[in-house]
Amino acid sequence: MSWGTELWDQFDNLEKHTQWGIDILEKYIKFVKERTEIELSYAKQLRNLSKKYQPKKNSKEEEEYRYTACKAFLSTLNEMNDYAGQHEVISENMTSQITVELTRYVQDLKQERKSHFHEGRKAQQHIETCWKQLESSKRRFERDCKEADRAQQYFEKMDADINVTKADVEKARQQAQTRHQMAEDSKADYSLILQKFNQEQREYYYTHIPTIFQKIQEMEERRIVRVGESMKTYAEVDRQVIPIIGKCLDEIVKAAKSIDQKNDSQLVIEAYKSGFEPPGDIEFEDYTQPMKRTVSDNSLSNSRGEGKPELKFGGKSKGKLWPFIKKNKSPKQQKEPLSHRFNEFMTSKPKIHCFRSLKRGGAAPEDFSNLPPEQRRKKLQQKVDELNKDIQKEMDQRDAITKMKDVYLKNPQMGDPASLDHKLTEVSQNIEKLRLEAQKFEAWLAEVEGRLPARSDQARRQSGMYDTQSPATVNNCAQDRESPDGSYTEEQSQESEVKVLATDFDDEFDDEEPLPAIGTCKALYTFEGQNEGTISVVEGETLYVIEEDKGDGWTRIRRSEDEEGYVPTSYVEVYLDKNAKGAKTYI
Repeated sequence: MSWGTELWDQFDNLEKHTQWGIDILEKYIKFVKERTEIELSYAKQLRNLSKKYQPKKNSKEEEEYRYTACKAFLSTLNEMNDYAGQHEVISENMTSQITVELTRYVQDLKQERKSHFHEGRKAQQHIETCWKQLESSKRRFERDCKEADRAQQYFEKMDADINVTKADVEKARQQAQTRHQMAEDSKADYSLILQKFNQEQREYYYTHIPTIFQKIQEMEERRIVRVGESMKTYAEVDRQVIPIIGKCLDEIVKAAKSIDQKNDSQLVIEAYKSGFEPPGDIEFEDYTQPMKRTVSDNSLSNSRGEGKPELKFGGKSKGKLWPFIKKNKSPKQQKEPLSHRFNEFMTSKPKIHCFRSLKRGGAAPEDFSNLPPEQRRKKLQQKVDELNKDIQKEMDQRDAITKMKDVYLKNPQMGDPASLDHKLTEVSQNIEKLRLEAQKFEAWLAEVEGRLPARSDQARRQSGMYDTQSPATVNNCAQDRESPDGSYTEEQSQESEVKVLATDFDDEFDDEEPLPAIGTCKALYTFEGQNEGTISVVEGETLYVIEEDKGDGWTRIRRSEDEEGYVPTSYVEVYLDKNAKGAKTYI
C-alpha cells in the first residue's frame, strides 16, 4: 500500500489532506492548552477556598482548633491545598510535554510538507517542459513533411511542363530534395525527443512521484503516530498524580478518623469549668412556729446576711442604684422560689471596681478575678508558664553574653568586654522583673489552688447559678455568671464602698430622661435582682429592651416608666427592633 502507486494522479488532493492533518494537530494543541488553563483556574480556586477557611491568627477561631474535629478540618484544608498543587502539576506537565512539544513539531511538519510538495511541483514542471518540447518537435516535423510534399509536387509539375526550362526544373528538384532532407531531420529530432519524453515520463510516474508521495505518506503517518503519543501522554500526566491525590484523600480520611469526641468533650470541660460545687440541701423552715425563723447554715440566702453591715451615708439607709440608672421601685416578692436563691451569689459582696465595669468593655483585672475559680486557675497557670519561658529566654541570653564576655577577656582583639556590661545589666534587670512578676502570679495561683479543694459553702452557693442556665448560652457563661460589677471576689468591705460611691452619683442622675425602647425580650428564667442596678423578672414575662448587651453579659430592660434595670443576658430572649435607633441586627 503506497500513495506513490495508488494515488499517482491525486497530487492536489494529497496536498489538501496533509493540510487538514496539520489543522487537526493544531486543534488538538489548542484543546490541551485550554485544559491546562482549566487546571490552573481550578487549582487557584481550590487554594483560595482553603485559604478562606484557614483560621485567622490571634483570633478566637485559632482557639477553636484545639478540638480534634477542628484539627481534622484544618488538616482537610491543608490537604486540599496539596490537592490543588497536583492540578498545577498536571497543567505544567501538559504544557511542557504536549503543548510545547507539539507546537515545535507542527512547525517542523509544515517545513517538511512544504519541501515535499515543492519537490513534487518541480517534477511536474519538468515533465510539462518535456511535453512542450515534444509537442514543438512534433509540430515542426509535421510542418517540414508538408513543405517537402509541396516541394515534391511543385518539382513534378515543373518537370512535366515542356515550357519550363531545365534550369527551373533543376531548381525545383533541388528545392524538393532540401525539403525532404529537412523533413528527415525533423523526423529524427522528433523521434529523439519522443524517446526522451517517454523516459522522463516513466521516471516521473514510476520513480519521482512515488518517491515524493512515499515521503508525504511517511510524514503523514508520523503525524498520526505523534497525535496518538500525545494523547497517551495526556492520560499519563493525569495518571502520575493519582497516587499523590490518593495520599491527600487518605490523609483526609486519616484526619477524620483522628476525631476524638471524648477528647473534645474534655476540652469543653477545661474551657468552661467554673470550679464551683452544686448547692447543698436546704433545711425545712417551719412557718407554723411563732418565733422568728433562723436561717440555716446551708441556706442559699445565708450569704445575704453574713458579714455585710450596711453602710449609711449622708443620712440615707437605703443603697442607691448604679450611676445613670433609674431607681428600681419594683416590690420585693414575698416568696422566694429555689431558682431565685440560685442567683443570689450574683448579689453577694461586689468588688470595689464595679464603677469601672460600667464602662462597657473595660480591661479585665490583672489577677483574672473576674473569672470563675477553675478558669482563673487556668489563666494564672498559663501566665506563670509564659513568664517562666520568658525568664528562661532571658537567662539563655545572659549566659550567651557572659560567654562572649569571657571570650573578649581572653582575646581582647575580638572585642571590648566592657561594651557588654550595659547589655548584661539590662538582661539581669529584665530577669529580676520577670521573676517578681512570676512570683506575683504564683501567689495568686497558690491562693486559687488552695481554695478549690476546700469547696466552701460560699462556693457551693455561688455554683448554683450555673445549673439553671440554658446550654444554648454556654459561650456567654463566663459573662453571665458575673455580678453586675463583673467580680467573684469576696472582700468584706467592698459593698460598703460601692454604696458610698453610688450615693454621690444618684442625686445627679435621678431625673434623667428615660431611654427609648429598642426591642422586647421574654424572660426564660426567673431572676430576683437583689443588688443595686438589677431588676427582678419572672419566667415568661415580656419586657422592653432599652440597652442591649455590650459584652459584659447584662441587658438593660424596662417594665414600666419607673421600673428598669439590668438582667443577665442568658436569662432573656431578646427581639431587637431593626428600625430602632442604635439597635443592631438580631440573629
